[in-house]
Amino acid sequence: MSSLQALCSGLPLRPLPENRGRWAGVPHAPVRTPGLNPAEEQLALRNALRYFPPDVQQLLAPEFAQELRLYGHIYMYRFCPTMKMRAYPIEQYPCRTRAAAAIMHMVMNNLDPAVAQFPQELVTYGGNGQVFSNWAQFWLTMSYLSQMTEEQTLVMYSGHPLGLFPSTPWAPRLVITNGMVIPNYSSRTEYEKLFAMGVTMYGQMTAGSYCYIGPQGIVHGTVLTVLNAGRRYLGVKDLMGKVFVTSGLGGMSGAQAKAAVIVGCIGVIAEVDKAALMKRHEQGWLMEVTSSLDHCIERLREARKRKEVLSLGYHGNVVDLWERLVHELDTTGELLVDLGSDQTSCHNPFNGGYYPVQLGFAEAQSLMASDPAAFKGLVQESLRRQVSAINRLAKENFFFWDYGNAFLLEAQRAGADVEKKGASKTEFRYPSYVQHIMGDIFSLGFGPFRWVCTSGDPQDLAVTDELATCVLEKAIADGVNPAVKLQYMDNIRWIREAAKHRLVVGSQARILYSDQKGRVAIAVAFNQAIARGEIKAPVVLSRDHHDVSGTDSPFRETSNIYDGSAFCADMAVQNFVGDAFRGATWVALHNGGGVGWGEVINGGFGLVLDGTQEAEQKARMMLSWDVSNGVARRCWSGNQKAYEIICQTMQDNKGLVVTLPHEVADECVLQQALWP
Repeated sequence: MSSLQALCSGLPLRPLPENRGRWAGVPHAPVRTPGLNPAEEQLALRNALRYFPPDVQQLLAPEFAQELRLYGHIYMYRFCPTMKMRAYPIEQYPCRTRAAAAIMHMVMNNLDPAVAQFPQELVTYGGNGQVFSNWAQFWLTMSYLSQMTEEQTLVMYSGHPLGLFPSTPWAPRLVITNGMVIPNYSSRTEYEKLFAMGVTMYGQMTAGSYCYIGPQGIVHGTVLTVLNAGRRYLGVKDLMGKVFVTSGLGGMSGAQAKAAVIVGCIGVIAEVDKAALMKRHEQGWLMEVTSSLDHCIERLREARKRKEVLSLGYHGNVVDLWERLVHELDTTGELLVDLGSDQTSCHNPFNGGYYPVQLGFAEAQSLMASDPAAFKGLVQESLRRQVSAINRLAKENFFFWDYGNAFLLEAQRAGADVEKKGASKTEFRYPSYVQHIMGDIFSLGFGPFRWVCTSGDPQDLAVTDELATCVLEKAIADGVNPAVKLQYMDNIRWIREAAKHRLVVGSQARILYSDQKGRVAIAVAFNQAIARGEIKAPVVLSRDHHDVSGTDSPFRETSNIYDGSAFCADMAVQNFVGDAFRGATWVALHNGGGVGWGEVINGGFGLVLDGTQEAEQKARMMLSWDVSNGVARRCWSGNQKAYEIICQTMQDNKGLVVTLPHEVADECVLQQALWP
């Protein structure tokens, strides 16, 4: 493959590309075990072959059948492009609209080997966060995007491009749904079968919505989480000499090492996959690496004594690390860790998201494929051991939180001691980071706003950094409440130091936590700079689905909502629909993401700024809704911070009218009514 023009020309059929199979030297997804019966296997093969004309089906059928038997899914390796996958400058894409070219830029970034976790299996992050289900879908999508006009919308069904349909210039150019399975059939077992048959897909959050920006996308949130954990749990603003222990360096979890350095603490991160660990080390996100537990503890002690800033990658299982920390405490009386969490992909614990301590990495992968039941048993035993060690440390001045990866949920299902007596279903012995930290930030309207400079020019990114800083400084000068001011100041510090920390992996992108007022003002400033020629090409605005309004997830994003609605998904669905008719360039709605399949509904958007007045109008309208929807929902659930923010927003925007809750003034009224 020699050009983007060829990549956008449809499925290569005459001649067929050479089948080179799985590439060596590239990380690959674990073997899946969907447990299809013969009729389901035949259906999976039939579904894959329908992308191809009859004259090539006889050649492809045995090839695809072998993939299904060997890997548990038909990825169509033959059609994996040989052209380097990366976010090319927008003007290089052969398209009829800038919006389509911007989407292509984002799609190819999600599949860039420097960005994607398992690029040949089309997995961006999280172990199973797919961009597409197979490579035929990629080719067809690129072809449709190259043809698309401003009066067409491309419709995507769980990775499958259904086609281009007539619409209007104000309609989204792309509408994506991933994993929209009927609720009674949205189980993990059913998912494995449906994915193997090629009819649904787990898009995680920003994988299947084409909005991933590499590990930078979670760095900022991790920085805010660890900083605020220090303030809340340890009572300190300076984390020098404090030790943060966690696990995972593969996808988004790769951000943890960089975040530890930015906040100035000692981060020790365990990772069983050496390739993932070395990738972060080579990218400069991880300072030191060791495979010796003795050396790990020795280096930790040394850094703690000297109050060094350090990110140390331990190549080994995190359970061994936690148990060793308990051993050091019990034998020397020395508590070597202050803060702890976990970022293994526990939403997918039995298919490569969590590796049991009893086995080495390769041995575990083999057992996962050959005996899934035995593997599951070992995973659950490992989770119980991990929790036991954490519980022992927590008796001292050590604080642990769940990072929204379903760790405590899966530990509970494994029989680990994580119960919080008298608590609701969404509460455990340890809080989620939303319940204690990020929930308050969400209630203020702040969340992971992000942008991508489609020129691919670092200078454009530098211009946007400066513009965003000026916007936030002006907002502070104009006057904001103290809680909002603190968030603005944290973000100004973040953006000023961003270039120094070399956060860019893949596209020229930046993430910044901002509220409604800040997001709109930043978008307007960018759009005007594009119109003046100060930014050379369109800028794509987006956000993580993990945001104020984007996600209904009772064990993460909405875990601090206590009115009984944490298990309801109205907010995320309304956000998807509202963004679509308020000007988003594309919208996405997903089942799963973060906590796992069947546990969450989430959505996101992409909005292309091209310097036109129309783009500014869309940004003002859509971004306002995208934030105020979630703040209003949190207000109605009884959150005082959200109540104050939404009241102020209504004063600033006379078109906004929100139903405000009244408090029950006397609890006795409830008791007397129920138990007279």
